[in-house]
Amino acid sequence: MGARVAVLASGTGSNLQALLDDDVVGPAIGLVVSDRAEAKALDRARSAGIEAVHLDPKAHESREAHDRALVDLLQDRGIELVCLAGYMRILSPGFVRAFWGKTLNVHPALLPAFPGVHAVREALSWGVKLTGCTVHVVDEEVDHGPILAQEAVPVLDDDDEASLHARIQEAEHRLYPLVVRRMIEGRVRLDGRRVIVEEER
Repeated sequence: MGARVAVLASGTGSNLQALLDDDVVGPAIGLVVSDRAEAKALDRARSAGIEAVHLDPKAHESREAHDRALVDLLQDRGIELVCLAGYMRILSPGFVRAFWGKTLNVHPALLPAFPGVHAVREALSWGVKLTGCTVHVVDEEVDHGPILAQEAVPVLDDDDEASLHARIQEAEHRLYPLVVRRMIEGRVRLDGRRVIVEEER
């Protein structure tokens, strides 16, 4: 039996859906948490019969207090692997330490290029010919942790932010479940910033 997985999401949850649709990852997801009560990701979880929790940041006195409550919730549910899927809050150092090496994020650029919330817009404004997506381990800096996998996406001459982002999301929906599956199967080993992936058994 693989790791029990939680997904943290703030929005529509399209990456959550890609994880739910995976034959290995979907059954391992036991909890979806959002900082926004109206997040459609919570509806997706409920539709799939998965516990969906709104953890309101305003109900806590600080980011650290909110993240302590989040850690308590995840540990109470026996969560072993945390997947960020459009989660728009920066996790505190306390959270990162509690789930070090077990918190993943997917980012719409080929890190270390274009970290932050405007990655697609910045790729277009720089005129790059190639961008893509990155799945990485979360550390205490934004979009900085060890890189687990990347997929390149060409930038077309007629791309705008919406069309490029849509194609990057298609790549995310392929790549993220693949990486999470490897983590569940215990085939990923971290050596500093280097990531070693063992062959499928």
